[in-house]
Amino acid sequence: MITDDTRAWVRLPSGKRLDLLNPTLFDWEDEDLAIGLARTYRWGGHSAWPLPLSVAQHSLAVLALRREAEPTGLTARAELRELLHDADEGLLGFDPLSVLKPFLGDGFHALAGRLQDAVFQRYGLTYWTADEKIEHKKADRIAAASEAVHVAGWTRDEVKHVLKIPFKPLERDPLMATYGGTPWEPWAPTVAAERFLKELKRIQKKLA
Repeated sequence: MITDDTRAWVRLPSGKRLDLLNPTLFDWEDEDLAIGLARTYRWGGHSAWPLPLSVAQHSLAVLALRREAEPTGLTARAELRELLHDADEGLLGFDPLSVLKPFLGDGFHALAGRLQDAVFQRYGLTYWTADEKIEHKKADRIAAASEAVHVAGWTRDEVKHVLKIPFKPLERDPLMATYGGTPWEPWAPTVAAERFLKELKRIQKKLA
């Protein structure tokens, strides 16, 4: 039971306090978001590599795929929306497995929605139109299919028949052209946070 004295806030690396139940636009710094996303892991933290895959790295991959798929180029705001599409998970520090989501209940989904609403309001974003949502989800699911095979160790057949992802996993890593390294290898949290924050600042500068 939630009472008036129930603590619903968490302290972030900057020292700011984020009220998870009633977030405002001023509860975090960009650096807090980057660190949170870099320390929040996809696939329940399971990985065939020494490190798990962060939501920060996934967000950059989705952005890269959307850029590739848009021949005329994305607007800066569209780029920012792709980069921040999972920002609520970084503030919450939790990326639930898809099989767990149906059991989390309406309260959790409402909490996550309020956090994402606060993110979009802070960064001046609007939600996707129906057509835009289709393109976003395609990139997100292609990234997921590819991560499943190259990071989490699923087979391609399992991606199709167990995970029910209708897109083929990529062989190439869409982040290689920008960052180099070993294809599909998860980055260390410090690296993921630095690269995410740099991209966030770069896009914000275009909007200034």
